[in-house]
Amino acid sequence: MSHLTEKELLAMSEDDYMNQAQLEYFERLLLSQKAATMEEIEEAKTRLGSPPESNDEGDRAQYEEESALLIRLIDRKRRLLPKIDLALTKIHKGTFGYCVETDEPIGIKRLLIRPTAEYSTDAKEIHENREKHFRL
Repeated sequence: MSHLTEKELLAMSEDDYMNQAQLEYFERLLLSQKAATMEEIEEAKTRLGSPPESNDEGDRAQYEEESALLIRLIDRKRRLLPKIDLALTKIHKGTFGYCVETDEPIGIKRLLIRPTAEYSTDAKEIHENREKHFRL
């Protein structure tokens, strides 16, 4: 069985949107992204390790700074995992690739950049504009 390439995916007509081959492509992409994310979390946890034995303030400050960065990385990656799982669920339900707000296609190019996207570009812009108004 041959797998669709990104080039072939982009060359497909709009009428083919979210056909079986495209869904399989994104399922592979998301599963790969999930595995990589889990690996990055484990690597970051390993790098956290224990504090240096040194009494040098510079060493301790560097360790604390690196630890804070690693903790933020782990947190960000952990928040990504449920989004990946949701996208995989949508593939199995047949709703992947469609905006949760408008039911319009999100678009292949946008999904290639962000396969966990839930909103079309237009709907996302509306959300961002609303957020800006509420922050003022």
